[in-house]
Amino acid sequence: MLYSYVSQGLGLVPQPQGAVLADAIWIDLYRPLESQVRAVSALGYDVPTLADMEEIEISSRLYTDNGRIYMTAVLPGQLPDGTQVAMPVTFILDQHRLVTVRHHAPRPFETFPPRADRSSSGCGSPARVFLGLIEDIVGRLADLSEGVARALDATAAKVLTMSSARDAGSLQVSLVTVGRQAELMSRVRMGLLSMERILAYHAANSAHQPDSSVLRPLHGALQRDIQALEVHADFLGSRIAMTVDATMGMIGLQQNDRVRILSVVAALFLPPTLIASIYGMNFSHMPELELTWGFPMALGLMVGSAVVTFLVLKWKNWL
Repeated sequence: MLYSYVSQGLGLVPQPQGAVLADAIWIDLYRPLESQVRAVSALGYDVPTLADMEEIEISSRLYTDNGRIYMTAVLPGQLPDGTQVAMPVTFILDQHRLVTVRHHAPRPFETFPPRADRSSSGCGSPARVFLGLIEDIVGRLADLSEGVARALDATAAKVLTMSSARDAGSLQVSLVTVGRQAELMSRVRMGLLSMERILAYHAANSAHQPDSSVLRPLHGALQRDIQALEVHADFLGSRIAMTVDATMGMIGLQQNDRVRILSVVAALFLPPTLIASIYGMNFSHMPELELTWGFPMALGLMVGSAVVTFLVLKWKNWL
């Protein structure tokens, strides 16, 4: 799909279908068709394929060609089937327009155009649109981090209040929840790292632009926001590890309770088993076998030994 926008007033307005792309200040390619790629390439842009965008070499992610800055970031988003992934997004920026190429749907690409007039940079130039979009992306990463924090708070509170073996299923669910939040946090951290790199590259390669001095404070503010979010991400990483440890500890305690019960049962039946084993021996001379009270005596010894064992375990507070 191809979305194009023109700057109007302080915001962005989508172009109608069939409008002249050369008038657009922002062209957004989402899972583009060949015809759409050709239309953008006709404006002089080298539209990368998904394979090109997935290259991890620094020269493939950040470079300048014919006065155009090519920057690729890895951002969290979702595929058409709803699967949450982290995939590359390429930003192509020059003095005429911003071109973005993506094969998944990060939420800021849907939410930024209607509220572009609220961005700190405005929409008067492609660089300002680019920084406004980056600002929205950083805000989205912050929202995801806050969502992870809330999920961890709820899960930790739930885990630390579980005490019975009947909560074993809930502990497993909590462990899965924490694992999903850890995976989401890894995508957020990747996005923050990508944003920090492309902001630094854009600042270094746009110093000669007419309004670079005006946009420099916004660059600095965005980089400080990213650094603060990275510190918060480190904190959430330790929270995730703590919650996993607490969950595993509760699972271990429940398993220990089950083993303790089995051990107590085994200890209770150990003395009766010993007595029964003695009187089950096939020796020729066992006087008690010939006595009329021999059988009741053996039963009494077995019951008495089990009761004494139970009382000893109770006295030791092992029950």
